[in-house]
Amino acid sequence: MYSVLAGTTNHPDSINPYQGLFNYRSLRALAQSGPSVDAVAPRPFAPPVGPYSSYSSISSVEDWGSYSVHHPRIWYLIPKRAFYSVAGVSYANRIPEYVSKTFDRPDVIHACHLYPDGYGLLPYARANDVPLFVVCHGSRLNSMGDHPPGVEPRVRETLDAATGVLCVSDALAEKASRYTDASKVETVPIGADPANFPVDQRERLREELDIDLDATVVLFVGQFYERKGIGEITDLLPDLNLDDTVFVFVGQGGSMEEELRVALTESDFSARHIYTGITTLALRRWFALADLYFLPSHSEGRPTAIYEAMASKTAVLGTEVGGVPEQVVDGETGRLIPPKDVGAIESALQELTADRQVLWEMGKAGCRRLREKNWTWADHAERIKEVHRAAIE
Repeated sequence: MYSVLAGTTNHPDSINPYQGLFNYRSLRALAQSGPSVDAVAPRPFAPPVGPYSSYSSISSVEDWGSYSVHHPRIWYLIPKRAFYSVAGVSYANRIPEYVSKTFDRPDVIHACHLYPDGYGLLPYARANDVPLFVVCHGSRLNSMGDHPPGVEPRVRETLDAATGVLCVSDALAEKASRYTDASKVETVPIGADPANFPVDQRERLREELDIDLDATVVLFVGQFYERKGIGEITDLLPDLNLDDTVFVFVGQGGSMEEELRVALTESDFSARHIYTGITTLALRRWFALADLYFLPSHSEGRPTAIYEAMASKTAVLGTEVGGVPEQVVDGETGRLIPPKDVGAIESALQELTADRQVLWEMGKAGCRRLREKNWTWADHAERIKEVHRAAIE
């Protein structure tokens, strides 16, 4: 086999065990399929007080089972909007030296994000003639023209220098091809594993969580930000009239969390089903018992949560943005609507929640599509190995 050095600022750790789980699952699948994987996940220098003070307790190396994660320190200043370029420069100045002292020369560098990971490991890749692959999930490419000062030139430099640009959707691959050589751009989907979702226990889970067996459960999973459509949701909820429907919101917080709580309080729906920081196991249970997953985002790559809805046989209501139409077949596995359209959200919810049998059929069709397209973590790892091997050989 071969050796991989992975760079991933967005990775779970002892302070934030649920951030960047998709990167953990990607690297775990890769390591379990044969290659030797080591990872660096830089963390901020920890001040004595403030939002990053807790990082002082993070171990320098954490064991994640199939691979180890190293946490060298970089300068990461706030507000992020003003100083995000500083993080990239600190990464590029500090982490290549740490890598040289800590690891043998790898066969491949795999940056889990275009920036800062790809940019930060670029000096090491150049100095040691190691192929560099960067993964694009959406935010860097979708924000071209609107990055914090100093970031966009570094994003473009990384795209130009990378051996391969791995995009999670065809839509992102098309965007990446506008900024670099299209021949090195690949679509490498992530995915989900149906065996991890206890769909056969839906009734028991509803009883355990005090959800009426006959209710239609509409699930939102994502951060509570404007770009995820929370603005449209809060506009809609107070006037929305749906019989026997329960809304559940799961996220890692966000600037619009309080607005969401107020909107639910003013609506006919319970405000008790807003959850932040729940475990992976608990989230899988919510997916398993839900009838409809909805995500009215303004922009996306291919959302991990939609793969998880498909794996759990849950119908999807999404927007026609990014790679979402590549996942959801309108009228077959769910519904697609225009972004930022409150009326379209309301109409789709009225239609879909009126017939649970239709939702169940859409959910089963979504799971079949997931399997037919090989959108699982094991298949994801095989696709990564294919492009890695091509560069090594």
